[in-house]
Amino acid sequence: MKRPTIADIAQRAGVSKGAVSYALNGQPGVSEATRKRIVAIAQEIGFNPNSAARALSGATAKAVGLTLCRPARILSIEPFFMGLISGFEAELAARSYALTLQVVATPENEVEVYRRWWGERRVDGVFVSDLRDDDVRIPVLQTLRLPAVVIGGPGDTGSITQVWSDDAGAVAEAVRYLVALGHRRIARVGGLPDLLHTQSRTRAFTDVCMALGLETAVTVPSDYTGEEGGRATRRLLIGAERPTAIIYDNDVMAVAGLAVAQEMGIRVPADLSIVAWDDSPLCSLVHPSLTALSRDISEYGAQAARQLLAAVDGEQVTSVEAGTAHLTPRGSTAPPRTR
Repeated sequence: MKRPTIADIAQRAGVSKGAVSYALNGQPGVSEATRKRIVAIAQEIGFNPNSAARALSGATAKAVGLTLCRPARILSIEPFFMGLISGFEAELAARSYALTLQVVATPENEVEVYRRWWGERRVDGVFVSDLRDDDVRIPVLQTLRLPAVVIGGPGDTGSITQVWSDDAGAVAEAVRYLVALGHRRIARVGGLPDLLHTQSRTRAFTDVCMALGLETAVTVPSDYTGEEGGRATRRLLIGAERPTAIIYDNDVMAVAGLAVAQEMGIRVPADLSIVAWDDSPLCSLVHPSLTALSRDISEYGAQAARQLLAAVDGEQVTSVEAGTAHLTPRGSTAPPRTR
């Protein structure tokens, strides 16, 4: 799919490229009727007036984009994305590339942003996070031929490159560790259930718990926030079959879960073991410090940035499996207390 240009507008309007430039930049030299007609054609074919100068020069944007379909309030407390962006910046800054970030409400809104960025030549490529089944963003990006790298997976992304980590293997390691300590009732507070990596973790958790013959293995969905993570923990701890260990899909929810357990007089790790995901500094700042599934998130982001910049340069890039998260035991896990 060809990007709209000033030449396309000029051809449709039956005027010169200079007249189009005058009209889009609000300069004298064309009649008001012609100006309105040119602007209407530009909007119809997806060309924004702000892109006029770049379109005339043929210059690249020297920027890449990231849209996040998450509530903005989550980003202020979510260490994962801060670590990921720091990794992006380490590579982008070295090439004098900027990162354009936009928060949206739905995947369909993300598609609108991609179309606008593409039409306005705002970015030379995009990072795609939070992959879903039958993801509506993938076919649009392929049609636009906008260089892209998907962070997460593996999933069906067609020709679009992925950088992903073995979430299923990490979950299995955490469960086996807890079972080796003697736990037989293990729960998990998961992330957003429609995300592909959440589904992968849920399947892996269910499968390994069944294979090991655990008495209780339940996943409670959440949204990565401390508020919802705390509520999910409270529901688990007041149930008839209270778990002796809980795995959380991020460290924010794990810290909230620790606070709820302490509020209820449940001792960690004597009465309850806790395992967090991602291992940000939060895990070491609480007491007891949290056992966590650790990975180098900044390097994860840097790897994705290297792939995207290579794609922007027209190089052939392939999907890459980043390092699997590994378990880092700390003070929040121990053998269950004998009742």
